[in-house]
Amino acid sequence: MAQAALTSLKASSIDHVVLHVRDLDLAKKFYVDFLGLTVAHEHGRNSFLHCGSQVVALFEAPEGADIHAGSEMNHLALTLESGDYDQVSALLKEAGVPFRGRAGDPYCIYLAGPDGHRPQLTTPEAGRRR
Repeated sequence: MAQAALTSLKASSIDHVVLHVRDLDLAKKFYVDFLGLTVAHEHGRNSFLHCGSQVVALFEAPEGADIHAGSEMNHLALTLESGDYDQVSALLKEAGVPFRGRAGDPYCIYLAGPDGHRPQLTTPEAGRRR
């Protein structure tokens, strides 16, 4: 492919990321009530949630579907407006949400979300180090 063709398109932001979920209501409760995303719009068993200027879409999978088979997505990273690792981890412990950090990185926290997805939370300090 010619170099000109490689540079003719330029992505500027994430439009949305789709997560397949088993129970849309349970997933919405986690992402809206706990993580503070807001509903952008809904259609059938799909819910599009605002996360700043990006969108996370929750698509309810048909009953019996293996929502992880063939999935190419590793995780979804969300930047927090405020808080440091200690504050955020204390809140997660209090809420009973399983999580883990990343060795040598005090800015990243991985959650055990509904349906086995691993949302990553990054604290505001992470943006200053990039």
